[in-house]
Amino acid sequence: MRLGNRDGTPVDAVPFLVAASLTFALTFAFGPAYGLSLGLSLPVAVAASGVVYAVAAAGAYHRLVWTANPDVRREVPAGTRLLKLLYFVAAVFLLLLFLSILLL
Repeated sequence: MRLGNRDGTPVDAVPFLVAASLTFALTFAFGPAYGLSLGLSLPVAVAASGVVYAVAAAGAYHRLVWTANPDVRREVPAGTRLLKLLYFVAAVFLLLLFLSILLL
């Protein structure tokens, strides 16, 4: 699947698909449980999770596809990109840990 940015330049779709998939998994794994703990009914909690997912997926599309500049990737050294990825993984781990602790 080849996506194009606003200039028509082809953009790699994999980062967007990964971000959208992880967002789907996180919002529907934690969203309904938190909705139920806040006193919402199950259909409302699932619908709220769907809305959060739709907004996050739209933001990911805007950031990773629509406004993407493929030339920037060639300018940033691989070591810097790897370090940013490791920071992101640590942040997601801490977020999941925090969300899990709140449900106890």
